[in-house]
Amino acid sequence: MSRLPQAVLGVALLGAAAFWLLTAPSSVSPSDYDGLVGDAKAGESVFWAAGCASCHAAADASGPDELVLAGGQKFATGFGTFVAPNISPDKQHGIGGWTLVQFANAVTQGVSPEGEHLYPALPYAAYNKMLPQDVADLKAFMDTLPASATPSAPHEISFPFTIRRALGLWKLMFASTDWVITGDLTPEQTRGRYIAEALAHCGECHTPRNALGGVQRGKWLAGATNPDGKGKTPNITPGKLTWSAADVVEYLTSGFTPEFDSVGGHMAHVVENMAKLPESDRQAVAAYLQLVPPVK
Repeated sequence: MSRLPQAVLGVALLGAAAFWLLTAPSSVSPSDYDGLVGDAKAGESVFWAAGCASCHAAADASGPDELVLAGGQKFATGFGTFVAPNISPDKQHGIGGWTLVQFANAVTQGVSPEGEHLYPALPYAAYNKMLPQDVADLKAFMDTLPASATPSAPHEISFPFTIRRALGLWKLMFASTDWVITGDLTPEQTRGRYIAEALAHCGECHTPRNALGGVQRGKWLAGATNPDGKGKTPNITPGKLTWSAADVVEYLTSGFTPEFDSVGGHMAHVVENMAKLPESDRQAVAAYLQLVPPVK
């Protein structure tokens, strides 16, 4: 073999090794969860703030059926259609057999118990800022919900997006654990940031994305095209949204805007979830939104 082909082969092997190392799934530190006991009552608030039922309940579920997290809802994107899995406590078809660390890896790292990358249709790029105690509380509450034996349906995606290992590079580029809004925040603003940037993952819908699906943090909450390409989510920065803090609180409580319009679309689920939280949390979100840099 001549030197040139040998060199090419060597570079290819080094590239493959680098790719394999860079894309390896990461895990939470088990020590962060040692001794944690989840509080189901506290976990209910985390559950509603995180919007778990909005995606994982059946598409036509209402009332008590919203707590049956059998999955099946379809979410069309430019990368294919993602189907929400069963995350009920069923041990065969759901997540009833997962340990707390396995649950934390899925929710905050986007890694399955089998060690595979999960698609960021699960907003782990926001959930990665969740406190370990909140993760434990969330699991404790979800363990109390009805089990469903409905098998999870496969995602409707095609090559090259079926290569899960490549998601490791996506995470390196876009799954930051840094807060977008920083500085000397009050306790109320800090709480609002935690809800908006982590639990409620507001930026996942209200911030534009680049061609690879990464959130453009420099245009935080400036509005975006819906993932299916139909319609837009609005700009909710102070440069566009002129509502008062009281207006925001009312909207997140009742769904009514200052213009006497009412919430619609997927945001209706968000309002239903936020209305279940203490009013102080909605006030905290309103206080946080005043800190976001204006984008007109």
